Amino acid sequence: MSRKVLLIDDDVELVHLLSDYLHQEGFVVAVAHDGEAGIEAALSTSHDIVVLDIMMPGISGIEVLKHIRKQSTIPVIMLTARGDDADRITGLELGADDYVAKPCTPRELTARIRAILRRLGATPLTMNIPVIAGPLTLYSAQRCIKKMGVQLHLTSTEFNLLELLIRHAGQPVSKAELSLQCIGRALTPFDRIVDVHISSIRHKVGMLDDGRSMIKTVIRRGYQLLLE
Repeated sequence: MSRKVLLIDDDVELVHLLSDYLHQEGFVVAVAHDGEAGIEAALSTSHDIVVLDIMMPGISGIEVLKHIRKQSTIPVIMLTARGDDADRITGLELGADDYVAKPCTPRELTARIRAILRRLGATPLTMNIPVIAGPLTLYSAQRCIKKMGVQLHLTSTEFNLLELLIRHAGQPVSKAELSLQCIGRALTPFDRIVDVHISSIRHKVGMLDDGRSMIKTVIRRGYQLLLE
């Protein structure tokens, strides 16, 4: 079955170029050229992933992302201006899964889409067995993590990161491995994508009984899920 991509961008020429390429790669593509239409399409129609331009007139991509995240955990890839770290970090903090800097090639964007969708669909038989790590229980096949029986509301990328930390509970996992395994690309210098996602996950999983964060920063090594 073809996967469905929603492109939200006011650049008609770019959207046409990306749409044509994605169609050739086997995707079904829907398009919205402004924020209002983008919000409506993202929340009222069935899509597998959203590609969202941050810089749009009227309702900005940041506002669109806020509206989407109030009701949906659908994966979102942001299109950002090259070098615009402020918007990029804001988008990640609001729940975007990844970003691609403009100008981007259709091939690059398609690779990012495939990487996220591949992780969403990864459900080998071994993933049907719940994994318990302290108060957390991981159900990989259902892409669900619960804390003391209560489901955590995680974005696609947040789930991937926390899943890897749970599977390595008590051991540090490097940021390079977290980026490669959970986001699907090699970590680059000064790239804060893993750090921003981990910050959001920390807020959602809460503290240990003694007030420490459940996710420890291990200097020069990465992050570690604490069991006690």
